[in-house]
Order: sequence, then structure tokens, then C-alpha cells
Amino acid sequence: MKVVIVGAGSVGSSIARELLAHKHDILLIDLKPEVIGRSGLRGAHWLVGDACELSTLQGAKVEDADVVVSATGDDKVNLVVSLLAKTEFGVGRTVGRVNNPKNDWMFNDSWGVDVAVNTPQLMTALVEEAVEIGDLVRLLTLQTGVSSLVEFTVPHDSHVIGLTVGDITWPEDATLVAILRDHAPITPSRDDVIDGGDELFFVTTIAAEDELRALLSPESGETVVHEPEAVLPAGAQAPEDDGFDG
Repeated sequence: MKVVIVGAGSVGSSIARELLAHKHDILLIDLKPEVIGRSGLRGAHWLVGDACELSTLQGAKVEDADVVVSATGDDKVNLVVSLLAKTEFGVGRTVGRVNNPKNDWMFNDSWGVDVAVNTPQLMTALVEEAVEIGDLVRLLTLQTGVSSLVEFTVPHDSHVIGLTVGDITWPEDATLVAILRDHAPITPSRDDVIDGGDELFFVTTIAAEDELRALLSPESGETVVHEPEAVLPAGAQAPEDDGFDG
């Protein structure tokens, strides 16, 4: 996969290092030529220039990139790069770094951003995910702010323990995509039984988060289990209601 990363600071370099370790083709664009020497990123390609200029992006052949990551410390730059990559070069996927949480609302498809990464928000989520057992934690906002990736760690006294995935009536706009158990990921099926300590990962609309939270919370009074239909022996008929209550 070819990935263009704009901004070779600590964030951009860290992303590049991880992707290089997974054998991806990485091109970094930065205004400062000195970052090349101090980065220590072996195998990466470099382009010194202003990524807000069309000529720089043309020189980088951004149209051939699978993903463009705007990881500078300037939100204006990250928005402009995402917009140019999407509208002028037709890049399939753009990821934009949000430095100031107040600007988060702009990082959507209007500016060509497919995925917005709010670093402080993500760090907060990771902290909460480590300590908030029994609560729904948003890890990442996806797809123009409409959907999110959320995590729920099942408490050991949860009412969903012992139920199968198929037993539970999940919200219509929430999909269970993975179960992490004993540090091993499981692709969920209807027959998987939920256990205490399981980490459940959902892709959900932000609007459905509250419904999912209510369903999983210990105070939930909702009926979450599909009641099985009574099975009668072959040839037997259900008794008629005789009208008496006792």
C-alpha cells in the first residue's frame, strides 16, 4: 500500500515507522529539509515542499496513493491537504490529525476528511478504556462524524454474561465487530457466549451509542434476550385457555 504522510514531526514519523515495519510504501512531505536527517526512517521516500501547493502534491504523485495522512501540527494545513487530496487527486482515503479539539467539527467530508484523529480525545479514550469497566468508551470517530468505534468491557457481574451474541437484540445501527478475550481477538458469531472481562468492540452510529449504552448497563431494564418458542412433542396440541387464572 502506498501512503503519503504530510508532516514529519513526532506524530508523522511515528505513523511512518509503524507502516514501514509492515512493509508499506511511505512518502513523507515536509517543509523542513533537516527532518530527513534526524528522522531515522530507513526505507521512506522524502519530498521537501509545501503540501498545500498543488505542484508539491503533483510531484509526489498523490493520485497513486492509497491513503493520504495529514499529520502536521497545523489544523489549517491538515484540512487543505485533505481537501486537495480528495477533490483534485481522487485519493480513496484521507486521515486528518486534529490538533485543536475546537476544530473537530470541520474535519468531515466537506473538507475531504474520511477519518479525523483527535489526539487528545483518543488519548482520553484509551485511558478511559483501561479503567472504565462497564461503561461504553468511544475510541475513534469514523466517516464524517456519523459513526464511531466504541469499546465495552463486560463486568464480571454483568447481566449479559452467559448469553450468546445471537441472544441479544442489539440496536439496529450498532454492529459487534470483534471480541477481545485473554488478549486474543475473536470474530463474533451468533453462538459465541459472552463472558466477564470480554472486551466488545462495536461500529455504531453516534446516535445509537446511548441505546447501546443503555442495553449494556447494569441498570438496563430492557428485555435483551430472544425468548425461545415452546416446543411441543410430535402430535401434541397446545392446551386451550379455559379462562381461569388459578
